[in-house]
Amino acid sequence: MKMVWKKLSVLIGMILLGWFGSVLAADLKMAYVDIQRAVNESNAGKDAKKLITKDVEKFQRLIADKQKELQTMKESLEKQALMLTPDARANKEKEYQNKLREFQRWGEDTQNEINQKRMEMERKISIGLLKVIQKVGADEGYTLILEKNENIVLFVSKTIDITDRVIKAYDAQKK
Repeated sequence: MKMVWKKLSVLIGMILLGWFGSVLAADLKMAYVDIQRAVNESNAGKDAKKLITKDVEKFQRLIADKQKELQTMKESLEKQALMLTPDARANKEKEYQNKLREFQRWGEDTQNEINQKRMEMERKISIGLLKVIQKVGADEGYTLILEKNENIVLFVSKTIDITDRVIKAYDAQKK
């Protein structure tokens, strides 16, 4: 008898949930935004990418110059190795190793600076986009706007994607 009541109460609960759910869904207007795409495709995002690309290209030129310098130093050490005293050779090798470590640290530091700059630019753009998303949501009567790339969205139809509208509104705001 208890089992019958449990099944009956579960069935009644499901029916009520379905009924309330359909009532709530009738008034629910949902959309999603792909914020990463909006960051990348907005004018500000494209400008930020150009700046970062310039920094990376400059960094790569400096790396090439420093690598040439290190290669020249290594070749010189190899040529002079037989003519140097063991102490002089050890000093030159130590000097080369120090320069190599310095170069590696510099490379890591510079790469970290570039990543930091990129993240800061993306953060600023994201903050601006969130303000635009809130305005679009309020102006167009959305009940809920989700972020597409968060792992909580299991399925979403492209018909509720408002990313293009958000990009246009964000770019228009920046003019």
